[in-house]
Amino acid sequence: MEEISLEAEARIEVGRSKVKELRRKGFIPGVIYSGGKDALSVKVSRHALLQLIHQHRIENVVINLKIKDDKKKGARACMIKEMQHEPVRGDITHIDFNEISLTKVIKVNVPVVTKGEPVGVKQEGGSLEHILWEIEVECLPTDIPKNFEVDVSALKMGNSVHVKDIIPPPKVKVLADPEAVVLSVAAPMKEEVAEAVEGLEPTEPEVIKEKKEEAVEGQEAEDKDKEKDKDKKEKK
Repeated sequence: MEEISLEAEARIEVGRSKVKELRRKGFIPGVIYSGGKDALSVKVSRHALLQLIHQHRIENVVINLKIKDDKKKGARACMIKEMQHEPVRGDITHIDFNEISLTKVIKVNVPVVTKGEPVGVKQEGGSLEHILWEIEVECLPTDIPKNFEVDVSALKMGNSVHVKDIIPPPKVKVLADPEAVVLSVAAPMKEEVAEAVEGLEPTEPEVIKEKKEEAVEGQEAEDKDKEKDKDKKEKK
């Protein structure tokens, strides 16, 4: 397992104004959750966290969190539970950690990545559909796979890859439905062109038809009234 470490400090700053000032000084507030134990408020360097994100894929990765003046000896083995972002600029505003045991199995979702270009796409004009992007597994934190890489080069039109076709590492148990489709090569979509039927006039929508009939009836009534007025004048 790759060793990833991050330094942190216990946080006493609480409240909107103090946390805002904390961020202004280059820190990101956070919380460490540890089962049924009390949560621990911490702060980490924004620069150090961003550097860690750029160097590693930190989802499903064990981070050794070294907390300054921590009562607990040694680093805490943690995984990122959630990161909150500022909605406009996307800056990280808060981070939550889960403290874990390295000797107890956990459930995580492992991403699926593809390798190569399918024959069904390159030669037959189909399209590769990525249906299941993550697969749930159970294993020790130290055995979590980085991803499941699937070679799709041999897939032809209509071929699919199911969960059961993906072989996990020896100490990893797949929990997802074995029959679930992960990837498939589908035929290209064809546009359906409606053909006009000879001898038939296009039908009008009922609302438009009714309005036209009302207009004709109104015009006929108006013409009759004019004829009556004309007859009256002639009799005079």
